[in-house]
Amino acid sequence: MTVRDVRIFGDPVLTSRADEVVDFDESLATLIDDMFDTMEDAGGVGLAANQVGVLRRVFVFDCSHVDGGLRGHVVNPVWEPIGEETQTGKEGCLSIPDVSAETTRYETVKLSGQDRDGNPIGLVASGLLSRCIQHETDHLDGVLFLKRLDPAERKAAMGVIRASDWFNK
Repeated sequence: MTVRDVRIFGDPVLTSRADEVVDFDESLATLIDDMFDTMEDAGGVGLAANQVGVLRRVFVFDCSHVDGGLRGHVVNPVWEPIGEETQTGKEGCLSIPDVSAETTRYETVKLSGQDRDGNPIGLVASGLLSRCIQHETDHLDGVLFLKRLDPAERKAAMGVIRASDWFNK
């Protein structure tokens, strides 16, 4: 297994929609294993394939540190909200270092997709796992969490980005 480079804000792959996975083969299994290693190395709770430069609809997550949290992966994820209740909390992104902002997401979602072997999977998630599912699926649609911010929060986040060393290299 390998730790891959995490793509950083400004890389066009982050704003590209990932392709549906149709081949459930060894390359997919390797990608998922590498994504777990990369996420753990970076200290994240989720990682989408396009964050490591691969335009395939798969993400990994590890919310096992919170009560009722899980660790896993989802291929070809689709989610829908359960109810209208929302949660607002600090959200960050491995592809946008040193930036976090109050972001509103649905409190509870129903997720469906497939595992690495193509078997159907599904779950209902609330709290951090729900936030993670929505954030990582946004990545696979080419949407960064900055687009979910209100204008004042987005402006502040962009100011942090423009002032950061990683952006000005």
